[in-house]
Amino acid sequence: MRTLLTAAKLWDGASLLDHPILEIEDGFIRSIGSRASAEPLDPLAGRGFRSPASILSEHGATAVIIEDGKTTHHFPGALLAPAFFDVHFHGAGGHDVMEATPDALYAIGSLAARHGTGSYLATTVTAPLDKTLRALSGLAKLIKQPNLIQNQKTNPAARPIGIHLEGPFLSHAKRGVQPAEHLMAPDIGIFDRLFEAAEGQMRLMTLAPELPGAVELAAHATARGVRVSLGHSDATMAQTRAAIAAGAVSATHTFNAMRALDHREPGILGTVLTTDSLYAELICDGIHVAPEMVKLWWKAKGQDRAILVSDAMSATGMPDGEYQLGGFPVQVANGRATARGVLAGSVLTLDCALRNFVQFTGATVEHGVRLMTANPAKMTGLTEQAGSLRVGEAANLVAVDSAGKLVASIQSGRLMNNAAAS
Repeated sequence: MRTLLTAAKLWDGASLLDHPILEIEDGFIRSIGSRASAEPLDPLAGRGFRSPASILSEHGATAVIIEDGKTTHHFPGALLAPAFFDVHFHGAGGHDVMEATPDALYAIGSLAARHGTGSYLATTVTAPLDKTLRALSGLAKLIKQPNLIQNQKTNPAARPIGIHLEGPFLSHAKRGVQPAEHLMAPDIGIFDRLFEAAEGQMRLMTLAPELPGAVELAAHATARGVRVSLGHSDATMAQTRAAIAAGAVSATHTFNAMRALDHREPGILGTVLTTDSLYAELICDGIHVAPEMVKLWWKAKGQDRAILVSDAMSATGMPDGEYQLGGFPVQVANGRATARGVLAGSVLTLDCALRNFVQFTGATVEHGVRLMTANPAKMTGLTEQAGSLRVGEAANLVAVDSAGKLVASIQSGRLMNNAAAS
């Protein structure tokens, strides 16, 4: 059966289209047009939309029409956009990505998919080296064989399309909850062991630029195709600039675990906010960063360099209680995840991040979706796998309203359950 999606607008990762009609067949995008250019495809045309014989169900801002072998999902007033791509994602649904098992990644991915995320970088935390090596090896195999994750499961799940190595090359002074005993000085030999264990799937690495050997490691990792993100750092402006010159392209959860801004020594934060070429992540949950600072970040980085991330951990989508982040305990209560009194990741989903971003900054939802689709895809070099809508590709997309609320999540051409309730 063919499925048609209609909405007020569609953003394909590069441009906006008014009054779109997107056609899906067998889980893939068959065509993208508009009511002006592809009128024969539009079952709503010329009928004023409300046909009692064909409307089977209607709820909230959506309507479902079945006729002539086609199912049409109509989202009046909404924007269709690519499914979200989260480049900083530790887990959800009671599981951590470092478990690196098919069942764990399915549980994680199915919850993320219901909230609009179609792909993510499986993000590690600092741990004993042998444990990290095992996790990277397991993750690499599952990334290369995504059918092992899906494994006959009923509902589609968001897919890991790479690995983000967060640690062990981080600052002791700004480690947050990263275990101090497992932090390491930048070492090209150790990095190469980690890189080889990841079988080419390491796409991003967080690095503190002030550590001895960090600039050399940034250049080495960049030469091997790994993007370097600066974070968990007490670096000065000069140290940060040196790492950028060596190839660093982004900043990890801007403001958090960074040297505070000073008017005489801007440090890493001042450098991140004023370096136009640098991408910058932000956790937009209203807990990690105050709304006023979200607005400052948005003004500084703009629509081409800002990236929204979740930094979600295993408690995401779960009731309050104690959970694991890479093997150490985290307590979750009232939306806050902490370990030893320090923030330890989040329970944020990207649909909520989008809603908060629009509310905090006054930006349009069209701007907002860029920050979790095209921008992370460009930063990581994964534009062929995420961040856009193209004919012939898997039908992974979202419908969001003008306030950034998720109206629907469509994964592999299927409308996910519970999306509108997120």
